[in-house]
Amino acid sequence: MPEDQRPHARRTTVTLHDVAAAAGVSKSTVSRILDERLPRSESSTAERVRRVAAELGYRRDPSAASLRRGKTMTVGVVVPRLTDTVMAMFYEAVAHACQRSGQFAIVATTDDVPRADRTAAEALLARRVDGLILTTARADDDFPSQLAARDVPYVLALRTDGHSLSSVGDDRLGGYLATRHLLDLGHRRIGLIAGPSYAASALGRAEGYRRAMAEAGADVAPAWIVESTFGIESGADAARTLLSRRPRPTAVFAINDNTAIGALSAIEGMGLSVPADVSLVGYNDIPIVSRLSTPLTSVRVPFDQIAATALDLLTAGTVHPGDRVRVAAPTLIPRRSTGPAGA
Repeated sequence: MPEDQRPHARRTTVTLHDVAAAAGVSKSTVSRILDERLPRSESSTAERVRRVAAELGYRRDPSAASLRRGKTMTVGVVVPRLTDTVMAMFYEAVAHACQRSGQFAIVATTDDVPRADRTAAEALLARRVDGLILTTARADDDFPSQLAARDVPYVLALRTDGHSLSSVGDDRLGGYLATRHLLDLGHRRIGLIAGPSYAASALGRAEGYRRAMAEAGADVAPAWIVESTFGIESGADAARTLLSRRPRPTAVFAINDNTAIGALSAIEGMGLSVPADVSLVGYNDIPIVSRLSTPLTSVRVPFDQIAATALDLLTAGTVHPGDRVRVAAPTLIPRRSTGPAGA
């Protein structure tokens, strides 16, 4: 007798049909109860189905379920680099949001080079991801438009081009809060480490800085604004440039925490003290800044909210035209790196 016809032979794979037959319900009922993406039912039938599935050793096959739906339940995330704590935090937030919805996130890095953005996106699409979350948008880049023309589902995150589906922090508000904090402490000569001009996030924060300064009637000297990248060394270079100007700024708003960390190192290296000689504010509130020898005042960005919204937008695909860019409010977190002017 063939082995698979012997009375005690057991198949290695337990199917939905097996669970349904043993539990005395339909296959569709079993599928619905065991689908972790749906709200958990506590009915007696659901409890029986889960117990039978466990006894039989049933294991859900995500690939088979994906084939039935025509989706892979996989999201591609493109970031400049994972050595940037902000990008690592954001990707982790996306991964957690995916887990909650029965999806999986795959990341690709580009070193913030436009040509590499395209290569990374195409590589993810070749692996049949259901859509892309891009954190690398540039003001002068038409790549999102090219994706739209191909009907590729995508959402921009952290940066936006102003018309694509986007989930971002309110960078204008964040820049305003950072600068308003320094103004409220009596500072009027406030330098800005401005970040790269291709990034909407940096431009928004700089716009918030200018708005706060204008409201306070404080002059914005061109010499007090220095463009940088988002990196630590660039922040240090920018701080040295700012503090060599005369009159010297009494406070500095750095466009992100990395540049602020670089600025802090440069300021101390010049024999100056934070905040006695120079107050300093960063942006994003990455975990390390509260642990520095001089804990850094920073603007906290709700990455979990931005990630969850990006995934929701990607899943929805279409929204009201006036609601294409979703904005999450940041919060100022004051610490010891800021103090009164002239203190």
